[in-house]
Amino acid sequence: MAVKIINENCKGCELCVKACPFDAITMEHKTAVIQPGCTQCGNCIEVCKFDAIEKSEEAAQTFDREAYRCVWVFAEQREGKLMPAVAELLGEGRKLADELNTELCAVVLGHQISDLASELIGYGAEKVYIGDHQELDTYRTDAYTKVIGEAISAYKPEIVLLGATHIGRDLGPCLAVKADTGLTADCTRLEIGDEERNLHQTRPAFGGNLMATILCPHSRPQMATVRPGVMEAAVFDPQRQGTVIPLEVNFQKGDIRTKVLETVKSIKEQVSLSDADIIVSGGSGLGSGEGFALLEEFAKKLGGVVGASRAAVDAGWIDHSHLIGQTGSTVRPSIYFACGISGAIQHLAGMDGSDYIVAINKDAHAPIFQVADYGLIGDLYEIIPCIMEELDRSHE
Repeated sequence: MAVKIINENCKGCELCVKACPFDAITMEHKTAVIQPGCTQCGNCIEVCKFDAIEKSEEAAQTFDREAYRCVWVFAEQREGKLMPAVAELLGEGRKLADELNTELCAVVLGHQISDLASELIGYGAEKVYIGDHQELDTYRTDAYTKVIGEAISAYKPEIVLLGATHIGRDLGPCLAVKADTGLTADCTRLEIGDEERNLHQTRPAFGGNLMATILCPHSRPQMATVRPGVMEAAVFDPQRQGTVIPLEVNFQKGDIRTKVLETVKSIKEQVSLSDADIIVSGGSGLGSGEGFALLEEFAKKLGGVVGASRAAVDAGWIDHSHLIGQTGSTVRPSIYFACGISGAIQHLAGMDGSDYIVAINKDAHAPIFQVADYGLIGDLYEIIPCIMEELDRSHE
């Protein structure tokens, strides 16, 4: 299905241009022209007074739907260790594969990484496609795109899932272009929604103010990057059995346009929000960056880590690596302390999966109290020291 302009009916009124929320209609020689950014939402059809716009089947891409089977998960590894997002992708991939009555597979690239195959099988992969080559030791876009792209062309997976990590966000679009298909980024929900085996890919849109569900009905594979911390991780079972399929890896001169000269690791302390069991987060209610010293002390006593809202990060009070929310990390700790955080929808999107939410805020009407399991109304600079005193007494 595609949106089509009936040129002889178009009067050049530009109502469709103004109605399009995606700037996907332009005027050329006083006639509307549909641009590639069109999502077929139909707004333009509704506002057109001259019946000059319609939906057409002409642009629908034909492909052999039956030729595409299996759910693939890109198993990102660094220095021979799987990233935490991989278990989450395999957990979600298992649900999709069962619903589609097909196999769950993983694809992993690197050098001397054969041991990872058994780990991936333990997390539920029935087949593991492994590309082992010295040129794949460190991630480079060209190398990974070539190997996985050729594997997709050869084995034709129905769905390909990647973590919305730095690597996944770089690799996903390149693979989609190579496979001539679409890609939905930063998904928070995936489900099979119809008899055509279309993957309904849901992600926040318009700054997190609404959720958009996106389909890719006219091409395969269906590809999505999935935000870490959102999906439930697969349970590891060392007794599982699976098949390992080596991928043929051949690089010609010019295939890889970059060379890794040196890897420099950051010397600053990094926070691991996605793995934390307890998180103490601060927002604009702290009043200044000095307030995070109190939160650091509080988190240390609890054995947790410090997070932050967008307002605190934008104010320069704490590094971006601590950001939780729509444009930061998505977390699911056992206990989440929201200190001086109002509870904007963008922040809630990143932490509402926490087992218990404790809100501390002066404003009794703050939206955060609507999702909190426990709410403390008052000055956080008075409440948190009292909690820490009680913690100290309990350990005496």
